[in-house]
Amino acid sequence: MPGKRFQIFLLGFACLATEVFAGSLLLVGKTDKASALYEPGERMVFSVRLEDDGKAVAGKKLAWERTGDDQKSEKGEGVSGEQPLQIVTACDKPGFVRIVVRALDEAGKAVLDGNKKAVLFEGGAGVQPEKLDSVSEPADFDAYWAQQKAELAKTPMKVLEMKPVPETVPGVATFDVKVACAGGMPVSGYYSKRKDAAPKSAAARVQFQGYSVISAGRQDQAAKDPNHPVMVLCINVHGIENGREPEYYKNLGATTLKGYAFNNVENARRETAFFNGMTLRLLRAMEFVKAQPEWDGKTLTVSGGSQGGLQSLTAAGLDPAVTRCEAYKPWCCDLGGIALNRLRGWRPDYTEALNYFDPANHAKRIRCETYLTTGLGDYVCPPSGVSVVFNHIRAPKTIEYIQGSTHGYNPPNPATYQLTGK
Repeated sequence: MPGKRFQIFLLGFACLATEVFAGSLLLVGKTDKASALYEPGERMVFSVRLEDDGKAVAGKKLAWERTGDDQKSEKGEGVSGEQPLQIVTACDKPGFVRIVVRALDEAGKAVLDGNKKAVLFEGGAGVQPEKLDSVSEPADFDAYWAQQKAELAKTPMKVLEMKPVPETVPGVATFDVKVACAGGMPVSGYYSKRKDAAPKSAAARVQFQGYSVISAGRQDQAAKDPNHPVMVLCINVHGIENGREPEYYKNLGATTLKGYAFNNVENARRETAFFNGMTLRLLRAMEFVKAQPEWDGKTLTVSGGSQGGLQSLTAAGLDPAVTRCEAYKPWCCDLGGIALNRLRGWRPDYTEALNYFDPANHAKRIRCETYLTTGLGDYVCPPSGVSVVFNHIRAPKTIEYIQGSTHGYNPPNPATYQLTGK
C-alpha cells in the first residue's frame, strides 16, 4: 500500500510528539548504488532527506542507527536540510546492513506526520546475498514429510461443509468450505469459481493469509477473470469458522490461539509444533482444489504474504503440482539464521525441530516459477532469510528488494532491484 503504513503483525512502537506535519512528510532514503548490493568491505553511502510534498524540510534533528548481520552497530545525528544526511558504512561479510533514521523535534520527541505516524526511514543494503546459506537441514527431512503425508491420507478428503454464501460478484459462486483433515482441525476457507466454468477449464489459485486470528478472505473478484476461468480457495490458518462476529475471533486470539506458533514447549518437537498442523491443512487444501472438476489439471498457483508467504513456499516445496509460487515478504525464512549471528526478526525461538518447517529447506524442493519480495527495512521477515530461500530454489526465480520498505509499509515510488536465476 504505497504511501500508507499498516500493521500485519501486532508490532511497532509508540512515542510522544509535540509537532504534527502534513501526511506527505517523509524521510526519503537511497544508496549510492542502484542495486543496494555491495562487495565485502565496499563503502556504502546512504543519503536520507526529510521532505514534505517532495520539498526539503530544514532544521529537524535526524538521529540514525546502523546495525547488521555482521553484529556491528553505530549511531549518529544530523540536521535536515536541502542536502541529505549521509551515512557511510561497510560490511565485511555476506549479509545485510540495517539503517534506521528518525526525525526528532527540539525536545527530542518523534516528529509525526498528519496521520500521526512517526516519520522515519527504515532501509538497508546487502553484501553478496547470493552467498548466504542456512544451517544444515535434518537428515530425515524428506522421510518426515513422507510420513506426515501418509498420516494425512488416513483421514479421507471429505467435504464436511460447502455452504453457498451471498453473491457479491455477478457470475461468481462462493462457498464457505470445510474439509476433513488430520491434526484435529479441518481446512476452513472460502472457495470461489465462475458459474459458467466448464469441466477442466479453470486455473487454480490457493491464497494464504498473514499472521492473524481471523476469517478467511473472500476472493470473489479474483475468480472473475474475463480471459480465463479461475477457481480460488482462500483458507484461514487455524481451521476456525469463517464469517463470524468480531468477538469470536477476538476471544480466540485472547485465549486458545494467543501467541500461536511461539510456544517453546510445542516447538521443541516437530509433531507438536503449530506449523505441523498448519502444513497438514495446507496440503489438504491443495488436494481439495485439485479434486474440483473445473480444474484444468495444469495451472496451480499458491500465493500469500508474510505467514501466507511461508505457507506458499511450503506448499510449493511439498506439492509438485504447483506451477507458480508468489511469496511476499515471507515469514520464518532461515529460522536458524540467529545461530549464525544474523539479525533475528520477529519469529519463534529457534529449535532444531523447527527446521522441518523452515521455508529455506522447503525451497530446495521447489520446481516451479517463484516470485519473492523483501523489504530492505523489514525486520519482521529480514532480507537475509528471504535471500537464503531464493538461493535454495532450483527453478526459475525472481527476488525483488524494496528500499525503505518494512513489513507492513512500502514508501511511495520505492527504489527496487531484482535478481533472477534458475
